[in-house]
Amino acid sequence: MGRADRLAAGLGATVCGLMENAGRAVARAVRARVRPCRTLVLCGPGNNGGDGYVAARLLAQAGWPVALAYMAPPRDGTDAAHMAARFRGPRHDFGPAAAGRAELVVDAVFGAGLSRDVDGAVADTLRAARRVVAIDMPSGVDGATGAVRGYAPQAVLTVTFFCRKPGHLLLPGRGLCGELVVADIGIPASVLPSIAPSTFHNEPSLWFRAPPGVDENKYTRGTVTVCGGAAMTGAARLAAGAARRGGAGLVSIAAAGGGDIYRTGEPGVIVLDAPVASLLEDKRRRVWVCGPGLGQEEARRVLPVLLAAGRQVVVDADALTAFAGSPQAFAGAAVLTPHAGEFLRVFGDPGSDRLGAARAASRLTGAVVVLKGSDTVIASPDGRAAINDNAPRWLATAGSGDVLSGLVGAGLAIGHAPFEAACRAVWHHGALGAACGEGLIAEDLLRRME
Repeated sequence: MGRADRLAAGLGATVCGLMENAGRAVARAVRARVRPCRTLVLCGPGNNGGDGYVAARLLAQAGWPVALAYMAPPRDGTDAAHMAARFRGPRHDFGPAAAGRAELVVDAVFGAGLSRDVDGAVADTLRAARRVVAIDMPSGVDGATGAVRGYAPQAVLTVTFFCRKPGHLLLPGRGLCGELVVADIGIPASVLPSIAPSTFHNEPSLWFRAPPGVDENKYTRGTVTVCGGAAMTGAARLAAGAARRGGAGLVSIAAAGGGDIYRTGEPGVIVLDAPVASLLEDKRRRVWVCGPGLGQEEARRVLPVLLAAGRQVVVDADALTAFAGSPQAFAGAAVLTPHAGEFLRVFGDPGSDRLGAARAASRLTGAVVVLKGSDTVIASPDGRAAINDNAPRWLATAGSGDVLSGLVGAGLAIGHAPFEAACRAVWHHGALGAACGEGLIAEDLLRRME
């Protein structure tokens, strides 16, 4: 955002003008959602505070009873100081008493670029607020990670500018933002190519491609082979069903425990008894899903063979746990899909920075890493990452991850690169879960795709 401001200045925008537009956007968003009430605007010493001074002035001009309280005055000669001088209304001491009396508190203390923990008087003051509207980010939420540093209030509305920040999408920050409004404040979109952002909100524009041509056949659409274990056959069935419905032209289960245990499943899934080494002689078997229900012993045997053959392998479940503490074992894989527990076993604790941890794991293995959760992170070895926010909480059910691995495999089969295939699968997985509704079981996701 700092670079965006500087580039915008080169195109004729001014910091003062951008600040005026930001404060106006906040005032407009507040007035559209809240009846006039006793309002206190809490301002920090930087540009976020400057936005707050503008919002306070414009709300007062609209007839709202508005007062200001600043944590520290802006530095003389700054744009924030100029905006502070233009507010003519009452000023209160910064503290819990003033915040507790207000019916609405506008939080303009710190923005997305937080560099310190929020504690002491600032935390006590924000804690006393009954209803909070945040400018840019609730103070205390790290804009880069979504982590809470010290204390952060629960906002009913957050108004940010130009683009979302990672902390708006990553938990717990996402949950503290309330309704999120992204306002245009006059930064030209033409500055984005110069900034070259590498973090994205996961949405179809990241991976959309034209539908298949009329001359496609099942082999040009791509094949997916799912490694099937003898004990938990349902997991492989779910992955195979998702791969079929996700667009793959031909889906097979390579049955390590013998094909008979799988032949009562979907008639469109081919069941194979041949050894994996034999199946790899067919060069059309380019994409494999290894792990769901496979068993750790079988995974330790099969995964190295698949990777040595140079196939595109989606690694999930037992194949992740089988190589706990040995991330180098996944070199050559296309996509890894760990949930938090599997990530911990393979890579260690991601800590409060899931985005950074997923990126580090991707660089280490050379594979796209899908760190699953309500705020799934998809990270590529080239540094790109996408954050997904459309998954409902009820997707956390047995078998849901197997469906996701099958969807990733389908994306690879139809020609997406690993990052795009993973982004596509995660987004559709979340959308399917939302469409199914609360109380879904994994089979419902397949039925929804029919």
